[in-house]
This record gives sequence, C-alpha cells and structure tokens, in this order.
Amino acid sequence: MSQNNLNLGKVAVLMGGASAEREVSLMSGSGVLKALRSQGVDAHAFDPSERALDELKREGFDRCFIALHGRFGEDGTVQGALELLGIPYTGSGVMASSISMDKVMTKRIWRFEGLSTPAWQQVKSAAETQAAFAALGAPMIVKPAREGSSIGFTKVMSADQCDAAYALASKHDSHVLCEQFIAGDEVTCPVWGPSSAPEALPVIRIVAPEGNYDYQNKYFTDTTQYLVPAGLPAGEEEAIQALVCKAYQVLGCRGWARADVMIDAKTRTPYLLEINTSPGMTGHSLVPMSARAAGISYEELCVRLLQSTATDGKADA
Repeated sequence: MSQNNLNLGKVAVLMGGASAEREVSLMSGSGVLKALRSQGVDAHAFDPSERALDELKREGFDRCFIALHGRFGEDGTVQGALELLGIPYTGSGVMASSISMDKVMTKRIWRFEGLSTPAWQQVKSAAETQAAFAALGAPMIVKPAREGSSIGFTKVMSADQCDAAYALASKHDSHVLCEQFIAGDEVTCPVWGPSSAPEALPVIRIVAPEGNYDYQNKYFTDTTQYLVPAGLPAGEEEAIQALVCKAYQVLGCRGWARADVMIDAKTRTPYLLEINTSPGMTGHSLVPMSARAAGISYEELCVRLLQSTATDGKADA
C-alpha cells in the first residue's frame, strides 16, 4: 500500500498518556506506528501527557489512531477533546467510551438489555465489601470500576481478605466493584465495525498459570496460553460472538472493541465481564492474535482501523 492509495493524510498515533496503563500504551503505540509507516502512512507518535492536544490542530493532523489505554485515553475524555478539535479518531465516541470504561455502568446497561453478566455490588468502604462478600459468596472479585489490565484486582476467597482487597482497589478508583466469580473457561472476543452492523472476530480461550490472568501474565510472561481456534463445544463460539456483538451495540460502540467473557463450567452459560474500547496492540495483545486467525495481518488491521476513524457527528452508526 502507498500513501497515495490510502489517502489518509497526516496521522497522529496517540500513545503513552497519564493512566496507570502508560507502559502498555507505549508498547501498543509503537507497534501501530511501525505498522502504519510500513504501509506508507504519514504517521507520527504523539504523547498527550507531554504535549497539548491543540497541537494536533496546529500541526495539521488529519486523524488520530488512539493507542491510549485506561483513563484519559478510552474513557471519553480524549475523544471529547478530539470532537472539539474536529479531528476524526479510531474507536468509540464520547458516550460509549465513557460508559464502557465504567464497569458498573456497563453492567447496568447489559443487565437492563437482558444480557448475562455476573452479579455485582458497588461498594464505598471495607465494611460494604464485607457485606458484598456475604451476599455474593466466595470467590469474589474486587476491582476498580474504572481501570483496565487487571490493575487493583483481587480474587477474594475469605472474609478476612476483604479489607485489603478494598484498600488495593480504592487506591486506583473511588468506585469499587465487587463481582461474583464465574468458574470456567475464560475467553475474549474482538468486534469491529459500525454499531449497526458489528462483526466479531475469532474467539480466543485464555489459559493462564493457576487461572491467574493478571497484569504480569497479560503483558510480561510467556506462560499464558492463548487458544485460537478456541476449541469450544459446538455452537458456543457462535453464541459468544453474537453476545459480544449485542453487547457492543447496546453500548453504542463503533470502530472496534474487545469483550471479555467467562463461561460457567457447569451450565456453559457465557457471562460478559467488560468491554475494552481501546484494546491493546502489543506483541502479547489479543485483537491482533484473533485477527491473524481470521487471515488479517497486524499491518492490515491497523490500516483498517485507521480507515474507520470518525467523529460523533460523522459516525456511521
């Protein structure tokens, strides 16, 4: 591909940022930047924690590939700034980004729409965490409502762990989510396209050491297994893809996202955990892995995502 054929103009790859996921974002952004340049795109790195966003307008950028993760990257804030600047960007718009970043708000909408998600309680103290544990039972997941990459995450097995779990999660966010643990297969499924007609990519089954798919095992170890094809029983992958597409639609997502799902080992019911509207694009990341299984190279994936850039007023809903 050449720049003339792509006609994508001057592109800023937004990476780094100020969130707890800065390190991963820099890895994602570096990969995207290299891929776009290899396809003839006039792409440049841009770190919003080091430069003012209005420089994008002054320097004549035509569109942005958002490779930011976490707060100030996928929570609607940078999307809102780009809306004001009139610069199209990858991924979901302001409202869908903001809602999807908040796991409690996301679950409320999914539950209202009749989509399966584990039982939960939002808590504001260690005492409320103890009460949630009594109601939800063991194991219970405690995590910040508005962080990603398993940051501040604890799997609580007994009541005496609740105080420490709340303390850890609340370091990262004043909104803390307690969630029923679903024992079974852990899978993830990317989805892309307009909200009106999303397309799911192949499901990936994740087999982490001792079932612990934490920050370290996500990004910095090679012991976690990623199975694609996922090897699920007949019909399950299609059911999960349909569920994920519906989850994407009801939140108003666009561009791309990746939903995490647990499959109950006993009932084989899939439960939506969360949706990521600016997924990782590192060497360990799951969207590129799924795309490869569908015959789409990393470079082609980056270009197709860049071609989907939009603003809220000009999105193909």
